[in-house]
Amino acid sequence: MPDFDPRSTAFLADPYPAYAELRARGRVHYYEPSDQWLVPHHADVSALLRDRRLGRSYGHRFSHEEFGKTAPPSGHEPFHELNDHGMLELEPPDHTRIRRLVSKAFTPRTVEQLKPYVRRLAAELVEGLVERGGGDLLESVAEPLPVSVIAEMLGVPEADRPLLRPWSAAIVGMYELNPSEETARRAVVASQEFSAYLRELISERRERPGEDLISGLIAAHDHGEKLTEAEMVATCALLLNAGHEATVNATVNGWYALFRHPGQLAALRADRSLLPTAVEELMRYDTPLQLFERWVLDPVEIGGTTVPRGAEVALLFGSANRDPAVFADPDGLDLSRRDNPHISFSAGIHYCIGAPLARIELAASMAAVLELAPGLRPAAEPVRKPNFVIRGLEGLPVAV
Repeated sequence: MPDFDPRSTAFLADPYPAYAELRARGRVHYYEPSDQWLVPHHADVSALLRDRRLGRSYGHRFSHEEFGKTAPPSGHEPFHELNDHGMLELEPPDHTRIRRLVSKAFTPRTVEQLKPYVRRLAAELVEGLVERGGGDLLESVAEPLPVSVIAEMLGVPEADRPLLRPWSAAIVGMYELNPSEETARRAVVASQEFSAYLRELISERRERPGEDLISGLIAAHDHGEKLTEAEMVATCALLLNAGHEATVNATVNGWYALFRHPGQLAALRADRSLLPTAVEELMRYDTPLQLFERWVLDPVEIGGTTVPRGAEVALLFGSANRDPAVFADPDGLDLSRRDNPHISFSAGIHYCIGAPLARIELAASMAAVLELAPGLRPAAEPVRKPNFVIRGLEGLPVAV
């Protein structure tokens, strides 16, 4: 697999030709540098996301020794304490119980009620960008919008919100392939600080409940079951991290794609009714989450190859979303595309609980830019983040 090299700047700039090569060569490929089996086809990725022979974790069935793995270093424990109690990292029955409890507080009605706030905030942020004559779209709009929205939902005081993005950025560094010890160190420190902050905030809400999501999580119960303290902290961290990380990157990835497809951008400016399909197409075209990892709990056959128990598979969302077996002209950007079963929000039991909120935020920020900064254009070539799993830009300089 000479072209598949997540350490290469050329690959990180444009991984899609390498994905096409993987799809052409077969349905599953062992990649020795990360000790993973790569799955590039949409049909396989979609099926395996729903396959109970695979799991995000294995501790509900096996010890580390039984599964042929070594326990994480003890020094990484603060990260795993925060990360591993979240529903994204759990399998049934714990996942089922926690997701059901979270769903009682994170309801479609709660998300729908946020629409006016999201639209108002998006307009204020874009107006600020216009008043300054341009700047960094990531710093001015893409980042503060979802951070403020999820913090508002959870009841994080406004003065504390600047803490969230640095904590999140440090923690999600551990999701990259083969993270370095320095990455792990930063993630551990951020996990300790974030956990301490959330425990204090949860304690305050126990004493003085409000209308926020943390108060709702505290109150949520099901047949007498409630979230434990560790589950509460992990859930709040997950909602805060996942509640903005993907949206930030989807926003800048999306606008960067539009700048490189001026005909599509002109069509969107001329016809705002394209906005709903545009959001879906931009999520498909350059998805912010390029892969989702799963452990093989029971041997699974993929295209005649048996992947053994104990192996890890990397489900390549970025490749699946460009699969010509599913998408006509998959490498083309078509904002009017209606047949668009992209899997950027995952599938199965781990389907993103925040997908409706992400769609509202993306539509609101794009609508505000189209309305208030109709001449938005790139001011310089952006720098791609040196990440593979979470794909984004260091910034997106724009002029208005």
